[in-house]
Amino acid sequence: MQENLAPMNEAIRNLQPKEIWNNFADLNAVPRPSKKEERVIAFMKAFGEGLKLETIVDHIGNVIIRKPATAGMENRKAVVLQSHLDMVHQKNNDTDFDFNTQGIEMYVDGDWVRARGTTLGADNGLGVATIMAILQSDSIPHPDIEALFTIDEETGMTGAMELKGGLLKGEILLNLDTEEDDEIGVGCAGGVDITATRSYEEVAAEGNLGFTLKIKGLQGGHSGMDIIKGLGNANKLMNRMLFSTSGLMNIVAIKGGSLRNAIPRESEATVVVKKDNKDAFLKELNTIKQAILEEYKLLEPDLKILFEEGDKAESMMPGEVQQLFLNCMQAAHNGVFRMSPAMEGLVETSNNIAKVTVGAGEITVECLTRSSVESSKMNLADSLKACFELGGFEVSFSGEYPGWAPNMDSPILKVLDSLYKELNGEEAHVAACHAGLECGILGQNYPGMDMISFGPTIKGAHSPDERASISSTQKFWEYIKEILKNIPEKTT
Repeated sequence: MQENLAPMNEAIRNLQPKEIWNNFADLNAVPRPSKKEERVIAFMKAFGEGLKLETIVDHIGNVIIRKPATAGMENRKAVVLQSHLDMVHQKNNDTDFDFNTQGIEMYVDGDWVRARGTTLGADNGLGVATIMAILQSDSIPHPDIEALFTIDEETGMTGAMELKGGLLKGEILLNLDTEEDDEIGVGCAGGVDITATRSYEEVAAEGNLGFTLKIKGLQGGHSGMDIIKGLGNANKLMNRMLFSTSGLMNIVAIKGGSLRNAIPRESEATVVVKKDNKDAFLKELNTIKQAILEEYKLLEPDLKILFEEGDKAESMMPGEVQQLFLNCMQAAHNGVFRMSPAMEGLVETSNNIAKVTVGAGEITVECLTRSSVESSKMNLADSLKACFELGGFEVSFSGEYPGWAPNMDSPILKVLDSLYKELNGEEAHVAACHAGLECGILGQNYPGMDMISFGPTIKGAHSPDERASISSTQKFWEYIKEILKNIPEKTT
């Protein structure tokens, strides 16, 4: 299988620890966008079988590889090492790249590994590569291991949802999907996808002029972990531009954002303007543009708001529908909704207006609402539903998944907390995160399993600015090897 892998930058393969980075390079040569994991499933199956380890692909596509305990470790509790195979596929608009056929193009930038114009796939590829390194090793002491590689974590957590109870025998689950190396994860947010749709009859374009409006250069990022930063959302900013000029133009089409779990970085709208309204339209656009740039000059220094005259369209959205749509978008909540009263600094509930598509008589608005509290999650979801229904939209909920409630008395938490301090001379940050981890779902079918989440430092996940720290990966590798040596004995 190796000869079919796209060549990778040799600088990546020479990084330490080579055990992880070589596996990461191999993995990143395999296209693996969410919901299209067939090739990476086959890759992982061949990997396990090549090591002559028991390898199972379940009915949905999760891969399980079992490795017996090393000598002297047979009496320790069995451990499930878990990461997801899929990756978020985001790229810059000016990057020519096909996630369905190409491997990720990586390079070293100081202490960081980055990708050229795309997401890197360190989320959760570094976790996968680490587990692969442990499975390959003949020198790391460890108890019985079940390596669980799930599919479709990023767009539905389908693998975790479909994993059947009774298939795993491990008593402890180590999830390698946390993105700060000093953090031990003990809880996470649940989520629900909200989709608002509406049809309308297009009318003949009344304007003499066509204009294209563009929002670009925003940072974007993870719609859970980065939502607290207050970064610009391209869909909301575009709506402000359109809302402020609503009496001077008519919408033809909008395309903003691409994935529910990524803060939208770019949006483009096409409108028609009557010739008599041109000067007033441009004046108002410039006014709102300057206001937005001033508001975001510290948070979004690369933000660009562009508008230019172009070809006039033949049809447009009627004025009454346009005003309802813009009102709904203006009123719909985006960003942090409530901070957690239980854990300082933790976002409890939020919403990301992730994707807006308008044109040819159809409007679709896609959101992802997250919360660590189920009732708060549904309160915000119902608020969004009510908002869009007032504008004549049909609203549906889908892809719902539960959160993971913290257990501060967890035995494996005590092991990780103690080892972190011993290895690093400082306390770890024990925290819940405002992101979807598979632990909450896996805990439904394996309620007695003791679970924890940790990982190396990754910045900018879900965006083309994603980067993985080389020094942190070295730190993480030493940490996980010590954890495996110190797994508690089985209870009798």
